[in-house]
Amino acid sequence: MPLLAIMALAAGTYAFRLAGPLLRQRVRMPEGAQRLFAMAAAVLLIALAATSALTQGHGFAGWARPAGVGVAGLLAARRAPFPVVVIAAAATTAMLRLCGVP
Repeated sequence: MPLLAIMALAAGTYAFRLAGPLLRQRVRMPEGAQRLFAMAAAVLLIALAATSALTQGHGFAGWARPAGVGVAGLLAARRAPFPVVVIAAAATTAMLRLCGVP
């Protein structure tokens, strides 16, 4: 990518991020839009996690990885400490792979 395009994208990104704090008092968002934006962030994060959990390359990742992600999701929903969530997910995936589950 040419250096000029990179600089233009960087300047546009910086301007876009700076516009939020500068225009906060001038632009009012309706309550419905604010709720929608809050939910949209969660939906995008879940979609990213699902894509990473279920695919590897151009195909299905197997059952061990989604099982580990499921265990992590369950523990996170129960508000377990983060290290416990990570270790339990890794252990679940490792044990299933050790048992021969792809």
